[in-house]
Amino acid sequence: MKQPSDLATLMPERDAEGYLIEPGDWNEEVAKVLAQGENVQLEDDHWDVIRFMRDYYDEHQIAVDARFVIKHLAKRMGKDAHKKLFELFPYGYVQQACKIAGMRRPRAWSTG
Repeated sequence: MKQPSDLATLMPERDAEGYLIEPGDWNEEVAKVLAQGENVQLEDDHWDVIRFMRDYYDEHQIAVDARFVIKHLAKRMGKDAHKKLFELFPYGYVQQACKIAGMRRPRAWSTG
């Protein structure tokens, strides 16, 4: 089994802020390395958000706005979904969730 440090050397190209240049280069091993760099320990709820984001990207070819992720979480968690998103990714949706999910850095949009 490859260690995370080995995987870091095999990472797809990233921009100066650490976001993937090409979201199509993403996979779950890449997500694990990116999460480690953000000090995020990926658990089931993280993966739920990340997979929702990836599915949305696959369908629309753009990163999903945080408000849609919150609506997705609300189906399971109710009104505390907004709070939960920021518990999962404490440094923010764009800074952590988008990066770990392999999105390009969103420029100007709602963060929920």
